Amino acid sequence: MFRKGFPLLVFFWPLFLFAADDAPPPPGWNAEVKTVFYTSSADNTEQPALFYAPETSDPVPLLVGLHTWSADYRQPNTYFYHGAKKQGWAMICPNFRGSNTHPEACGSELAVEDIVSAVKYAQSRVAIDPDRIYLMGMSGGGHASMLLAGRHPEIWAGVCSWVGISDLTAWHRSTRQKDLVYWKHLEKACGGAPGTSPEIDEQYRLRSPLTWLENARDVPLCINHGIHDGHTGSVPVSHAIWAFNRLAEPARRLSDEQIRFFCENRKVPPELAAEVENDPLYGKQTVLFRRSFQNVRLTILEGGHGGVPNAGIEWLSRQTKGQKADWSVSHAPAAETSETLSGK
Repeated sequence: MFRKGFPLLVFFWPLFLFAADDAPPPPGWNAEVKTVFYTSSADNTEQPALFYAPETSDPVPLLVGLHTWSADYRQPNTYFYHGAKKQGWAMICPNFRGSNTHPEACGSELAVEDIVSAVKYAQSRVAIDPDRIYLMGMSGGGHASMLLAGRHPEIWAGVCSWVGISDLTAWHRSTRQKDLVYWKHLEKACGGAPGTSPEIDEQYRLRSPLTWLENARDVPLCINHGIHDGHTGSVPVSHAIWAFNRLAEPARRLSDEQIRFFCENRKVPPELAAEVENDPLYGKQTVLFRRSFQNVRLTILEGGHGGVPNAGIEWLSRQTKGQKADWSVSHAPAAETSETLSGK
């Protein structure tokens, strides 16, 4: 029985706040990682994520890890956990509405706010250094990483994208030409094919990183892409170059002819061959071409639709919000870079 006159709202409030206890992680993840649930500011719904934090009361950096195009937060991207643990960071891997096969996902307002709310949730669980909040993803996660760099540049100390999609209209065209399934996903997410109506075209525009990237001029942004992607993978290297061009001054942009050469020949144009850098962290996925302009850097590497997470996490570890990007190269042995990103 309740005590007479006791306010029921006060009695139940703590139960409401803590109703969703941490749960074990999905298969493949270390037991230190927990499945958590948080409220998205987009629509006040409960959203899942994977969360890890070191046992310390001191403020720690936060790594936000994003799943690939056709996956969800349960994808065994354990390099996010291993990288965060090695660095002494917290980690959160939000769902941001799961696979990009329906309108609520694929760079929607809901998906964007889910990622922002995941950061706020991590901040509510552990002391987070606000000057060292990092974002990284590959493929669909690379798309979302570049999108969030432009949508919410005020959050990030550094953003690292691997083989991300920067222009959804162009990707619809190329995947349909190659009879890949992704153009069908885009039509489900955006409401139809590009050119069907102004409203649908606007969805493709709003969900594309190229629309927003100019807002990210003060965010250190590391863009990486395998030169064989688009041939052995689904995302042509042009998407990375377009993203770089959007942030570079005209004199530093690559020309349309150079972009075509990269895509068609899977080689660096002869006049750009000298723009290369030995980066041991990339291991066998050798850097073939590298160009930077202020806070953005483009790296085209030997490989397809994949990447090297250790290289991304090591680069992020040297970035601090409000400071210029640190483009120095680590000389850690290549043997430490054996784990690679892969997925669809």
